[in-house]
Amino acid sequence: MSTGELTDKEFDAIIDLALDEDTGYGDITSEALIPQDLTGKASVLVKEKGVLAGIGVAGRVFLRLDPSLEIDILIQDGTAVKSGDIAATVVGSVISILKAERVALNFVQRLSGIASLTALYVAETRGQNAKIVDTRKTTPGMRLLEKYAVRMGGGYNHRLHLGDAVLIKDNHIAALRAMGVSLKDIVARAKENVPAGTIIEVEATGIREAAGASKAGADIIMLDNMGVKEMRQVVNKVAGQAKLEASGGITLEKVRQVAMTGVDIISIGALTHSFQALDISLEMEPQTLKLL
Repeated sequence: MSTGELTDKEFDAIIDLALDEDTGYGDITSEALIPQDLTGKASVLVKEKGVLAGIGVAGRVFLRLDPSLEIDILIQDGTAVKSGDIAATVVGSVISILKAERVALNFVQRLSGIASLTALYVAETRGQNAKIVDTRKTTPGMRLLEKYAVRMGGGYNHRLHLGDAVLIKDNHIAALRAMGVSLKDIVARAKENVPAGTIIEVEATGIREAAGASKAGADIIMLDNMGVKEMRQVVNKVAGQAKLEASGGITLEKVRQVAMTGVDIISIGALTHSFQALDISLEMEPQTLKLL
């Protein structure tokens, strides 16, 4: 499984796009009402239980908009938080703080939501060997940040992109079988045409397909939308020959049962497409306000 980090250039491109979307035409409310020389301090306040992720991104948003702002991160990403915790403070121009507020919160709320949901899945599988991993079902342009949030919640990353590993799915198999190519030859072709050491994963929807993928030499077999009973049968049949990945419709209520079948990996698209943003707000501290 892969991990990935954003370069500074990639990081700033995402932030600049988000800032331009929200502030590209100015902030007529703040600019009309707030004195240019008013300064103060604001706190990034956590309002519910969860796992923090993206506080550094939020801090970078403020600095990208106004480098003169002072950011103090008080709680690190990956930390369990509760209502009332102050994750960071921002000091400086009130207009700048208010301009950056929504964009900064959008990042930290959503990334913390992903980390928090991931942590729930990880907790449900504690004591089992299966790793909780994400998928490519991410917000366009936000993939590396969202996969980072999964890691902050204790999960792992699946493929970062289509060039990261070979995943032979049902449509690949159907297209090639229509040309008379066997599954064994499909896997062999993949191994011949990609760099040495590239992971080869094959999707299977039943026991027979899983056994065939194992015989064909797959490194990982994806058990797609199989029931718990069928997964257990596949594990009994091919465990040790290839890693086994459970995928498809795995809910928080079901994930422990899946982990107990003996699979190695459980991939969950919901981590990055069906999370609920963590409730986090930005609160100005009135006693700190002053005119320069």
